[in-house]
Amino acid sequence: MTTTRLSIFPLPGALLFPGMHLPLHIFEPRYQALVGDSMARDRRIGMIQPRIQPHDNPETGDPDRPALYDMGCVGKIAEVEALEDGRYNLILEGLSLFRVIRELDVTTSFRQVEAELVAGAGSDTLSLGRRSSLEMESRRFADMQGYAVDWDAVGRLDDESLVNGIAQIAPFDVAAKQALLEAPDIEIRAELTIQLMQFFGRHDGENRVTLQ
Repeated sequence: MTTTRLSIFPLPGALLFPGMHLPLHIFEPRYQALVGDSMARDRRIGMIQPRIQPHDNPETGDPDRPALYDMGCVGKIAEVEALEDGRYNLILEGLSLFRVIRELDVTTSFRQVEAELVAGAGSDTLSLGRRSSLEMESRRFADMQGYAVDWDAVGRLDDESLVNGIAQIAPFDVAAKQALLEAPDIEIRAELTIQLMQFFGRHDGENRVTLQ
């Protein structure tokens, strides 16, 4: 088992997959410190979702240290814009999924973990039927949500980019997005994405889920 030390950025609703890109605006001082430290080291940041909101956490009671899901994704800072007031605009490129082994006791303002890097598993292609169903349900979901989509560009994506791209940007809740991240292969992730689009497409209005 290969383990690594990661500085983490817990952010609900924000997923990153290997090979995908995630834009971030960094404004909190502790995460400004994280970016500065990352730039001085290996440019890596571990993106991970909080398991529950801090005020709902009876275990820690600490709003700055919410409980975490077990799995996230390592991102490498591919582009960075440092603003005059200390904020950053970043683009992270996904490198590898990781599984948290333990949180480390550190003096930094940002949290750090010991993690195991998770190798990709299974095929990176979909069956023709699954691809067709995913594209059809995506069109229906986008129309219901009022999204403008370049479907010609979508049609040119390879299967893995299509599935992970939808999973990364879809406006599902935290638990649903985590289930997509933890899906063991692309076929299962595609099927789960279809099911979630059907479910959330039926629960609009007051219960509409938006990106965190």
